[in-house]
Amino acid sequence: MASLKDLRNRIASVKATQKITKAMQMVAAAKLRRAQEAAEAARPYSERMAAVLANISQAVGGAGGSPLVTGTGKEDVHLLVVATADRGLCGGFNSQIARLARDHARKLVAQGKTVKIITVGRKGFDMLRREFGGMVIERIELRDVKQVGFANADAIAKKVIALFEQGQFDVATLFYSRFRSVIAQIPTAQQLIPAAAPQSEDGMSGGAVYEYEPSAEEILGDLIPRNIAVQIFRALLENAAGEMGAKMTAMDNATRNAGDMINRLTITYNRQRQAQITKELIEIISGAEAL
Repeated sequence: MASLKDLRNRIASVKATQKITKAMQMVAAAKLRRAQEAAEAARPYSERMAAVLANISQAVGGAGGSPLVTGTGKEDVHLLVVATADRGLCGGFNSQIARLARDHARKLVAQGKTVKIITVGRKGFDMLRREFGGMVIERIELRDVKQVGFANADAIAKKVIALFEQGQFDVATLFYSRFRSVIAQIPTAQQLIPAAAPQSEDGMSGGAVYEYEPSAEEILGDLIPRNIAVQIFRALLENAAGEMGAKMTAMDNATRNAGDMINRLTITYNRQRQAQITKELIEIISGAEAL
C-alpha cells in the first residue's frame, strides 16, 4: 500500500497534469474557430473550381488529352499522399487517417501493384514506417508553419505533378480527414491523378456552353495543376480544423479523467490517514490502560 507521502505526491502530479490538459483544451478551442472558418470557406471555392473544370473538360472533349485527366492508361504504380498532423495528443485523429491509407496500401499490394507514399505530417510517417517504411519516397513536415497557406499546398502539388511527369506513378490518391464537427472527423480518400471530371447533381458533367479566350485547352492546362493544389490546400485546412477539434475533445476528456483520479486518490488518502490516526489512538489508549 502506498504511503501518505506517495499519495500526496501522486495527487500533486495529477493536479499539475490537469492544469496542462486544461490549458491545451483552451488553446485548441481558441484555434478551432479560425481553422473551422478557413476550412468551410475553402469548400465552395474548391467545389466551384471542380465545376468549372468539368465544364471546360466537356467543351474540349475528353479534357483535350491532358495526361493529368486522362492518366497514363495504366494502374500499375500508385502514389499515396497521406496528410496527417505533425503533433499528437488529438485522440484517434491521426490513426484514423493512417488506418485508411494502410488498408488501401495493403489492398493494392495484394493485387500486385507498386505503392509509393508521400507523408505530409510527422505522425503519418511514424504510423506507417513500420510496415511501409521502404515505400515512403518523401516526408513533408509543416510543424514550423504557424498557419497553413496556399503556398504550402502548391509546393506539394508541384512535387506530385513533377513525379507524374517523370513517369514515377500512374494514380495518385490523397488521404486526409474531412471536418464535420468537433467530435466527428471523417477519414477521406480522394483521387488526384487522373483527375476525373466531376459530375453535377443530375449526373451530367455539362452545363451552360461558354466560349473561351484564350482557347479552352490553354485554360485547362493551367487550371488542372491549380485544381490539384486547391484540393490539397482544402485537405490541409480540413486537417487543421479536424486536429483542433479532436485535440479539444481529447484534452477535455483528459481533464475530466484527471479530476476523477484526483477524487479517487483524495478518498484513498483520507481513508488511509484516518486509519493511521485511529491506529495511533488505539496504541495510545492501550498504553494508558497498561499503566
